[in-house]
Amino acid sequence: MSGLVLSEVRKHFGPVHAVEDVSLSVPNGTFVCMLGPSGCGKTTLLRMIAGLEEPTGGSILLDGRDITAVPTHRRELGMVFQSLALFPHLDVTGNIAYAMTIRGVGTAEKKRRVGELLEMVHMAGYGDRSVAQLSGGQRQRVAIARALAVQPKLFLLDEPLSALDAKLREAMQVELRQLQERLGITTIVVTHDQREAMTMADQVVVMGGGRIRQAASPVEIYRHPADAFVADFIGSTNLIPLAVENGTATAFGKPLPGIAAPARDGQMLSVRPEDIILAPAGEGALTGTVAFVRDLGATIETFIDIGGHRLVAASSPRDRPAVNVGDETGLSFHAGNAVVVTA
Repeated sequence: MSGLVLSEVRKHFGPVHAVEDVSLSVPNGTFVCMLGPSGCGKTTLLRMIAGLEEPTGGSILLDGRDITAVPTHRRELGMVFQSLALFPHLDVTGNIAYAMTIRGVGTAEKKRRVGELLEMVHMAGYGDRSVAQLSGGQRQRVAIARALAVQPKLFLLDEPLSALDAKLREAMQVELRQLQERLGITTIVVTHDQREAMTMADQVVVMGGGRIRQAASPVEIYRHPADAFVADFIGSTNLIPLAVENGTATAFGKPLPGIAAPARDGQMLSVRPEDIILAPAGEGALTGTVAFVRDLGATIETFIDIGGHRLVAASSPRDRPAVNVGDETGLSFHAGNAVVVTA
């Protein structure tokens, strides 16, 4: 099979199981974001793909070739580290050309390739600049160009945009995705930023506790999370505890029409804030008390306390609910927008 294939890859640091039995197939040309909280194993997994960590077990194949024990410099990959790791004593051209220089690429070819890459990352004319003279976004572009200089089969990035301010980070997300589409290179990005993953990825891999909790398209993960961990980590959601009364699904003692009765204890209903509809008190599936209203400009968030739990509804300014703190309010949602998940 062409592309990257991980088979039961694991990494143990003594008694600590950082990565445990991870299997994943990444077709050629796919943009993957590995997403998860700190300590979930995503960076360790990336380092094993790069050859910077030796797996405790399992195998890593690239285009059918077993690279599990192949040294990093022979894996045909490019990598951008979180720190960028640019060489301060070299100018922009020297940084980009470094890998080509140590591989013995001729001067004319290096010059042509550096010029091509500078155009590609929108930095034509910056070749003789010191990296100390560059902004954060420009340094990011140089690091990307350097990683792509040797035309790798696999492009790996570890939290590449985390040091940038919010506005620049969002612009770079779009640039990176467009560059990847143009080159058609298989790309894996490690991030803790859900919005970043949703913006860039063909496939999102959500990790928790050293394992893959779900691997699917961004829309699939958002709308059909595999469990409560994924539902809660991707975006914002309301996790409503379910119970069964007379064979009917209930929440806070009230029946929920259209919701299948939970098959076992510990199941919850995941409902996104934008799918909750507020109604006058006494109407809707549930009733609660408004605890807080937050106006974010493009979105109005209403926090509602029900049975010791806090739920949040999101609406546009045009549909701003006519409620104040302390008011009772009803709320409902379409059954088709709710997903039963297990903790």
